Amino acid sequence: MTDQTYCDRLVQDTPFLTVQGRLSEQQVDRIILQLNRYYPQILTNKEAEKFRNPKVSLRRRLCDLLSHLQRSGERDCQEFYRALYIHAQSLHSCLPSRHVLQNSDCTELDWGSESHELSDRGPMSFLAGLGLAAGLALFLYCCPPDPKVLPGARRILGFSPVIIDRHVSRYLLAFLADDFRAL
Repeated sequence: MTDQTYCDRLVQDTPFLTVQGRLSEQQVDRIILQLNRYYPQILTNKEAEKFRNPKVSLRRRLCDLLSHLQRSGERDCQEFYRALYIHAQSLHSCLPSRHVLQNSDCTELDWGSESHELSDRGPMSFLAGLGLAAGLALFLYCCPPDPKVLPGARRILGFSPVIIDRHVSRYLLAFLADDFRAL
């Protein structure tokens, strides 16, 4: 399954997507409008009107849209997944084909789950790490072999736990306490 195309994924996800109540009418309309109005234009105006016709049930319109996209080709299916990700991100993450891709070694088709963050711990963790790196660099810069300069670096290092994560600050405070006991 590592060479699964977007059309194959759409065939696999169609029963999941067409369950009653899975996609709201507004979400389906937004997806259709994106496929119709934004580059690359996947649906013509006539096709978009057909799939947005309120006289036809939502499930029927969605089934027709998905079968039309499957017949249209790989690029159209890919654009559908992009629109689904934009307008129904929580549903996109629950798709059956995504679970198959996450369990396989294939990462080239799995563009939606890639996170552009370095960590899932948030920006404060990043800032704490950056503060630690800057503090240590400053410490090394201000800490030549001359013992008269070291107390100045201790003062700077003493204020750094205010901006550094609590786990790191424990180690820094323990380091400073050991140094002051030695004096």
